[in-house]
Amino acid sequence: MASPPRRPVNPIDAAEALFKPAKKPAAPAVERRAVPEAREMVSIKIDSAVLEFFQKDGPGWQDRINDALRAAMKADGGE
Repeated sequence: MASPPRRPVNPIDAAEALFKPAKKPAAPAVERRAVPEAREMVSIKIDSAVLEFFQKDGPGWQDRINDALRAAMKADGGE
């Protein structure tokens, strides 16, 4: 049986192999349960007339949209 050479055939390839980043195993995805009644940041597109309707009474327009969506959800049998 032949022994491997003391030096690699191509020293550049050997050096590059030494400096390649080690592949780390991917961490398993952690599924987090949502906190009940927690608010979540989202981005949606709505008609400008709808936005103006909810904003016309001033601050709290996001809560008013949330309340309207919750009422629609309850009317549809959700929650």
